[in-house]
Amino acid sequence: MREIQKNLIAGEWQAGEGEIENRNPSDLSDLVGLFTQASSDQLDATLAHARSAQQEWAAYGMERKQAVLMAIGTELMTRAEELGTLLSREEGKPLAEGRGEIYRAGQFFTYYAAECLRQLGENADSVRAGVEIDVRREPVGTVAIISPWNFPTATAAWKIAPALCYGNAVVWKPANVTPASAVALTEIIARQDIPRGLFSLVMGAGRSIGQRLVESPQIDAISFTGSVPVGKGIAAAAIQNLTKVQMEMGSKNALAVMDDADLDLAVTLAVGGAFGGTGQKCTASSRLVVHEAVHDAFVEKLVAGTQAMTVGHALEHGTQMGPVVSKQQLTDNLAYVDLGRSEGAELACGGQRLERATEGFYMSPGVFLNTTNQMRINREEMFAPLTSVIKVASYDEALSVVNDTNFGLTSGIVTRSLACATHFRRNARTGVVTVNLPTAGTDYHVPFGGRGDSSYGPREQGKAAAEFYTTVKTAYISAGPV
Repeated sequence: MREIQKNLIAGEWQAGEGEIENRNPSDLSDLVGLFTQASSDQLDATLAHARSAQQEWAAYGMERKQAVLMAIGTELMTRAEELGTLLSREEGKPLAEGRGEIYRAGQFFTYYAAECLRQLGENADSVRAGVEIDVRREPVGTVAIISPWNFPTATAAWKIAPALCYGNAVVWKPANVTPASAVALTEIIARQDIPRGLFSLVMGAGRSIGQRLVESPQIDAISFTGSVPVGKGIAAAAIQNLTKVQMEMGSKNALAVMDDADLDLAVTLAVGGAFGGTGQKCTASSRLVVHEAVHDAFVEKLVAGTQAMTVGHALEHGTQMGPVVSKQQLTDNLAYVDLGRSEGAELACGGQRLERATEGFYMSPGVFLNTTNQMRINREEMFAPLTSVIKVASYDEALSVVNDTNFGLTSGIVTRSLACATHFRRNARTGVVTVNLPTAGTDYHVPFGGRGDSSYGPREQGKAAAEFYTTVKTAYISAGPV
C-alpha cells in the first residue's frame, strides 16, 4: 500500500476523508504522493485546541519564541536543495527557482525570529495629572492562513512566521495543488518547542474545508492570497463574525519602456518578469507599455529573447521555464491565447502547447502585439506565460495606461531620466513601484501589497505585518498620591 500523507490536527498527524493524488506537472507518470483531506470534524477539533495553545504560546518568553523561529528558518535554508527539488517537482518551476524559494522562506523565519526581540511598546503622559499611558501590541488570537500554489512555501512562510512571532496560533489551509511542500514545512514546524495544537495543517478543498474555516467564529483573523472572486467570498463570510481580514489577490502589472531606455536591459527585465515562474506570479509583467520611438526595436529583441527561452522539465539542467502547474491551468492559458486573437491581437510567438520527452503541461511563452489596454487580455489576470505589448506616444500616455486597471499591485519603468523615474515612482497607482528593475521580485523586510482589487487590509511583510497579526491595547495607570 502507498503511504498517505496526513494532516496535523490538534498536535497529531491524522488521516482524513479520502485522499488526492499529487503528480509532477513535468512528468505525469511521476506520482509525488497521496495526501489526505481533512474532515469538518477534524477542523473543529483543531480549532478547539488552538485557543488554549495560543495562550500558552503567548506566555513563552521572547527568547524562547525567537529560538523556535530561528530553528525553522535555519533548517529551511540548510535543506534548500532537498526541499527546493520537492517544490519544483510538484509545482513545475525550474530547480533554481525552487531552491531560491525555500531559502527565501527560511529568511522570513529568521527575520521574524529577530522581530521577536524587538516588540517595543510606547508610553506617554496622560492629559490627566498623575496618570501614565502604556501602549503595546498583543496577539490577535487564532489566525487562519490560506495560501496559494504558485509560491507554496514562501507565501505561506511570510504569513506563518509573523503570526507565530507575534504570539498567535495558526491553522493553515494550503492549496491542494501543492500539498507536498505544505507537509514538508509542517513537519519542520511541528518538531519545534511549541504547544501542542498551536500549529495545524488542514489540507482540503476550498469549497468545503476552506469555507468552513473562514466562517468559523473561533478564527480571529484570516490571511489569504488568491483570486479576487475567492477573496470577495472570504470577506463576505468573515464579516459575519467581524473577523479581521488581510487579502492579496489579482494583478495586471505593467512595465513601461521609455524612449531613452536601455533596450537590452528592458528586454531582460520584460522576459524575466513576464515568464519567470512560468508567468504564474502575482507580480508578473503581463503588460509591456512601450514608447513608439523604441517600439519596433524593443519588439524585435523581445520576440527573439522569448523564442530563445528553454522550456523543459523543471528538474533538468538548463531549463529556463517549466510547465504550468496543472491541466486546468493549461486549458485556461490556451483559452486566453484564443481570446487574444479573437480580440484582434497578433500573437508574435509562442502560446502553444509543447511536447517534451515526458508528458506534462508544457507551453511556449507567448507575446501579443498590436494590443490595446481595453482588451480582456490586458484587463484580466491570466496567470500564464503570456504578455502583451501596448504602444504609446509619450510618457504621459504610458503612465495613464499603467494606471488604467482595476488592479494595483506592482508597476515598473525603464528609463535613464531621473525626472521621469521620480515622477513615475510618485504617480504610479500601485503598492510596489520599480525603476530599471523587474516588476517581479520583492524584499522580505519591507511592506508588500497593492491597491484596488489587488489587496485588502493591512500590508504583509516587514514590520508592517504587526498591524495585522496584533491588536493594540492602551493602558492607563495612576500611581496614586505619594
